[in-house]
Amino acid sequence: MKAIITGVTGQDGSHMADLLLDKGYSVIGTARRTSGSNSKRIDHLKNNRCFSIVETDISDNHSVRELIKRHPDAVEFYNFAAQSHVATSFNQPSYTFDMTGKSVMNILEAITEIAPEMRLYQASSSEMFGSNYDTRILYQNSYLNVYKGNSHFELPAFQHEVEKFQNEDTKFMPQSPYAIAKLAAHHSVRLYRQSKGIHASCGILFNHEGPRRGDDFVTKKITKWIGEYMRWLEKFKATPSMISSRCEAKDCQTIFFSGSQYCFPKLRLGNLDAKRDWGYAPDYMNAAWLMLQQETPDDYVICTGETRSIREFLDEAFSCVGISDWSPLVFIDPKFYRPCEVDYLKGCCKKAKEKLGWKPECSFKDMVKIMVQHETQL
Repeated sequence: MKAIITGVTGQDGSHMADLLLDKGYSVIGTARRTSGSNSKRIDHLKNNRCFSIVETDISDNHSVRELIKRHPDAVEFYNFAAQSHVATSFNQPSYTFDMTGKSVMNILEAITEIAPEMRLYQASSSEMFGSNYDTRILYQNSYLNVYKGNSHFELPAFQHEVEKFQNEDTKFMPQSPYAIAKLAAHHSVRLYRQSKGIHASCGILFNHEGPRRGDDFVTKKITKWIGEYMRWLEKFKATPSMISSRCEAKDCQTIFFSGSQYCFPKLRLGNLDAKRDWGYAPDYMNAAWLMLQQETPDDYVICTGETRSIREFLDEAFSCVGISDWSPLVFIDPKFYRPCEVDYLKGCCKKAKEKLGWKPECSFKDMVKIMVQHETQL
């Protein structure tokens, strides 16, 4: 079997290529022409005879049509190509919409006209939910102790808490140009599925991380900084306990060591209270593959069902290198705050579990450990 993967040099595209090649597929990966090489994530595939990479610009309709004309026998098409950084989308909204939204229409048109039997996977995003969520009440049985005279009774009582979550029925409320572009693509897939009858599914993926994550994303930014910091400590034979007390000042942007001339720039971050549902990228690519194996196309939320703040990610990441108090090492920079913040994301993947038989395999703790170990071992 043959499959096409756009954006194969990115985190998701490279993991999907690994998965499909392991399953015996022949894989055609696409990438845009750039002035520099961006192939490090797929360098290990260069000598694989079942893998090839072609130059394609999915924002150009002719380029997409030529791709599918050359490979009409491909049974599956996975679209991961996009301008996928939220902060960048505020500075480059038109480019983001062309690459992330309009390009999907090019793919849908080409498949419909040239290879209508080809199955399409579109990478949608939890960012489409933005500030919106649904709620449900979780009840917990308990007992109320009642005393009357010398007698003691236990009466049944109920405690409850309100859980916030997002699933396939949650109303979309995008908070960035990136999310708006993804939502346009998402609805385009739904429209062509219903009106043209093509097998096209969307995976509404919540945040998924790993060692191949781009450097601009907060999880990779944190783990990469930790790796560089630990190597710097080793170079000068320093220990975290030697940090100068003046580093604790909120306006201090540099790490100093007592009685030393050496210094190191602090980790610069924005909103530490934003909460995300973080999973492991290879797990999520398995879910994408399962969607295209179904007889009927559909849309699925893919997530872990757990949410954690960036503070909690920092706690876990720094604990991997034996640092319990990371506050003197982090500088809060207002420029990293989003113009419109998405404060809370927590998915519910009940549908994917029931219909796809999918569930996340790698825990949050293990995912963070994998990322930190990758950076500290470089």
